[in-house]
Amino acid sequence: MSNVSPRKEESRSRILEGAGRGFRSHGYGGVGVDALAKEAGVTSGAFYAHFKSKAAVFREAVITGLQGVRRHIETMTATHGAAWREMFIDFYLGDRRTVDMAGSCTLQSLTGEVARSDAEVRAAYERELGDIITATAAGLEGSEEERRVKAIALLALLTGAVTMARAVNDPATSEEIADAARLVAKGIR
Repeated sequence: MSNVSPRKEESRSRILEGAGRGFRSHGYGGVGVDALAKEAGVTSGAFYAHFKSKAAVFREAVITGLQGVRRHIETMTATHGAAWREMFIDFYLGDRRTVDMAGSCTLQSLTGEVARSDAEVRAAYERELGDIITATAAGLEGSEEERRVKAIALLALLTGAVTMARAVNDPATSEEIADAARLVAKGIR
């Protein structure tokens, strides 16, 4: 049993959620502790009561965001059976790719930031990514090795396509990128 008060836990969660939005919107280097605290609706002092540094909250925001991706995949596979994959592809490449970066997927929006991070953040990312790959592979066909390869390819294709589709100004080009990725991704079974 945790001896952390529910109020303190709620405050920590708000900071983590706000920091996740801030990092996804502005990147690690584009936002400071004061802005992260403001995004969470707390003071900088309250921020430091929960996290010793911006780097510490970044690591936790990455972990929390990636765990959310894994849970989403697990829920879709459990709820929709064999149809989960097409539904996930349509969800990932659909309107969600056009939401404000604050509401975007951690896998797509923070991977580049993680690549520039320290070894501790990268190790945490790798652990969580491994769990996402395992969850994705569980819903695919083939041997264990084939499912893992397909899961990696599917996740890389989707996150790369969303990154490219977000980077262009022309909505028609963005849609073309998503359509091309959707066509290939739906062939991965």
